[in-house]
Amino acid sequence: MTEDGRLLGVMMVCGHRIDGATLYVESDDVDKEVTVGMWTAARPLGAGLTTWTLDAPAAGWTVSRPLASLDARTTYALYGWTKDNSWSSSSVSFTPGDLDRLAPGKVRYIEVSDKGDESAVTVTMAEFAARACPDG
Repeated sequence: MTEDGRLLGVMMVCGHRIDGATLYVESDDVDKEVTVGMWTAARPLGAGLTTWTLDAPAAGWTVSRPLASLDARTTYALYGWTKDNSWSSSSVSFTPGDLDRLAPGKVRYIEVSDKGDESAVTVTMAEFAARACPDG
């Protein structure tokens, strides 16, 4: 989230490349996974941290599908992808209620334990940058 409360996409690229990101309605039924926002990077994103605003055009990004209104009763997922489908990032799931609990400079992501257990955590941007790529 930005200082002025705008929704921010945050991605750490770890050792591969990412070409864009999609926000979709999360569902066990693939036919119900509706895209509610899509952004394409001006050039492939290499290793490192990147951010972009989800509700308006951002430098270095093209809005492929403008962000739709988010429904309070719906779970969404955001993930990064490559144009040739050779790689994708981990996704993070959230509801608008989860976003209401975010503060500027905080990031929600899925942390994977050494045992492979996944849990949603909220940390500072600096902590995310330090922890998101466990292998370096």
